[in-house]
Amino acid sequence: MALTATIFKAELQIANMDRGYYADHALTLARHPSETDERMMVRLLAFALHASETLAFTKGLCADDEPDLWEKSLTGEIERWIDVGLPDERRMRRACGRAGRVYVYAYGGNQARLWWERTARDVARLDNLQVLNLPVGATGALPTLVDRTMRLQCTVQEEQIWFGNGEATVLVEPEPLFTGEKMA
Repeated sequence: MALTATIFKAELQIANMDRGYYADHALTLARHPSETDERMMVRLLAFALHASETLAFTKGLCADDEPDLWEKSLTGEIERWIDVGLPDERRMRRACGRAGRVYVYAYGGNQARLWWERTARDVARLDNLQVLNLPVGATGALPTLVDRTMRLQCTVQEEQIWFGNGEATVLVEPEPLFTGEKMA
């Protein structure tokens, strides 16, 4: 018998002072059976950083040709493609060809560093790609915020992210690994 996704509900309050974006979002997250709480929370963090009315979670791990999140225009064009984890160079190149902007949130400590050392030269010409490394201490602490029904707050100021649930707060300070020249 196939395992099914576990459903989580999140009420997310976002105060992103860097972008001037302030909103509340009621979200439903499906955690794939092979997905960890850490990865699910990194997806939620990526949502908070790029939040808009049109940003949406996709099938994610269930679909090879979709990112974890995307934002599409009214005509169906992919404006933002957001992946979490350590995608291979071909996936990033294909994403950059399909979307206006591509964001990758890498995590995993030394594994992420080794991945970037192997990948950096291959993606150096992708001018619509941005790669950020999330510190292992922060992503490792994000699962402490997980509950089937979550009330979370995310505050972003001067590229520091505070992610919390009223009882605990996790500070995340992404390290930029790559920013294409044409990124805005």
